[in-house]
Amino acid sequence: MNIQNSGLKGYYKSMNTKDKKWKCPKCGREFSRQGQDHYCVKPQTIDEYIALQDEKVRPRLNRIRTILRNAIPDAEERISWSMPTYWKGRNIIHFAAFKKHIGLYPGDEAVAAFSDQLKGFVVSKGTIRLPYTQELPEALIGKIARWCYSKYSK
Repeated sequence: MNIQNSGLKGYYKSMNTKDKKWKCPKCGREFSRQGQDHYCVKPQTIDEYIALQDEKVRPRLNRIRTILRNAIPDAEERISWSMPTYWKGRNIIHFAAFKKHIGLYPGDEAVAAFSDQLKGFVVSKGTIRLPYTQELPEALIGKIARWCYSKYSK
């Protein structure tokens, strides 16, 4: 093919390394960031989700799971948005593992309602970051989960 006459000359000329996508060697998916963290196979259960995480993080994830199970025993466990989720007619609360923290996702109303007790944690709209370097605020996690359940369950 003659690029000169094909209309592709501008395309190839404008293409640089930042336009190239990174392709996962395991699953073949393409991402804009080199080494993008993702699941080659999406977990279907919370057990699968935890098993796919770094070995050092698993005990902490299991502890959060136990806290949530005890706090809201009538909620159903499921995977939603690729995260462990507790559901009762709708999503109640999620959690997920990241490189430096576990994200707890109770929603923006819960974060606002517990803002005084969340001092010392990085929070943003609907998100609480629980760094691996800090103790888990177990009682607070349970309290937030019960609040979410009473507010959001159907």
